[in-house]
Amino acid sequence: MRIDSKGMATIIPIADLRKAPRPKARGDLDALLDAAADDETARASPVGDTLGRPLRDLRISVTDRCNFRCVYCMPKDVFDANFAFLPHAEILSFEEIARVARIFVERGVQKIRLTGGEPLLRRNVERLVEMLAKLGDVDLTLTTNGALLAKKARSLAAAGLKRVTVSLDSLDDATFRAMNDVDFPVAKVLEGIDAAAAAGLAPIKINMVVKRGTNDSSVVPMARHFRGTGHIVRFIEYMDVGATNGWRMDDVVPAAEVVRAIDAELPLENADRNYGGEVAQRWKYRDGSGEIGVIASVTQAFCRDCTRARLSTDGKLYTCLFATAGHDLRALLRGGFADAQIGNAIAAVWKVRVDRYSEIRSANTVRLPKVEMSYIGG
Repeated sequence: MRIDSKGMATIIPIADLRKAPRPKARGDLDALLDAAADDETARASPVGDTLGRPLRDLRISVTDRCNFRCVYCMPKDVFDANFAFLPHAEILSFEEIARVARIFVERGVQKIRLTGGEPLLRRNVERLVEMLAKLGDVDLTLTTNGALLAKKARSLAAAGLKRVTVSLDSLDDATFRAMNDVDFPVAKVLEGIDAAAAAGLAPIKINMVVKRGTNDSSVVPMARHFRGTGHIVRFIEYMDVGATNGWRMDDVVPAAEVVRAIDAELPLENADRNYGGEVAQRWKYRDGSGEIGVIASVTQAFCRDCTRARLSTDGKLYTCLFATAGHDLRALLRGGFADAQIGNAIAAVWKVRVDRYSEIRSANTVRLPKVEMSYIGG
């Protein structure tokens, strides 16, 4: 079930948003309209939330569709042939994405990551990359399952993409095929990684979601395979994202356990963070042959440093991966508002942000109707 506020957004005609009479109780859209109605000439400036966390990172989901059915993200029994994906008219155009991205940059965003679904399924996504690359000194990256990367790597680099992150949950072909649940071979993803490296989309990060009893035996082989290549494997604790993956705490392999397993064969030492708000804990091989990262969202929550906003495929702003509702920016983009006014609305949302889901995770929060990761990007 998709959690969004589409019904709310259609209460008034989009074309008349600035002048439409406002009912007393229209919730989030009403608040956004009020914020956007502020001085449209106001100077944009960086913004912080209630915990002092700046807005630095923007993840943009360019499609809610994917060619994999990974068991922890888009289980096939839910996302089947009858699942209602977003119709084309509801998806942000490249021009709308580029516009809102520019507004986010004016509010302090320094890094933009294109996600999905699978972003390489979006037709002509290179054109969007080219548009975003013109924003200036912004770290422009993309996360992909790698299935189409061998075909797309060179054109993505030419368009201005700086780096890619590839999701790869095992080097064991049988395990990988079972986890992606579409019988896709691991060799094709490895070809994509090689193509990305050849195109200069480095350093390449490899994301492996570790689920106990499923692919935990692949941890050390994964580290061993990519050690010395310059690629950085990041081992991610299995999380309770969305409401359809059947998450249980028993399935989580703690990051500390991952580090111990690798260190026993390939000695590690702790490394400093590259920047404030970096989600991965860095570990270097003692022999200087590279590094790994662990993302411990479950056992060592990093909410206090989270600087990420997420924009869904249909233009809703989410302030947490585990959110239950978003804020409709598409209504403002299509409603005739000036950039500064939309920036005011974004700032208003961020200033009241209180999210720290992973720090307060409990049996009750796990059952919340959270938005699916394929809709807002991981």
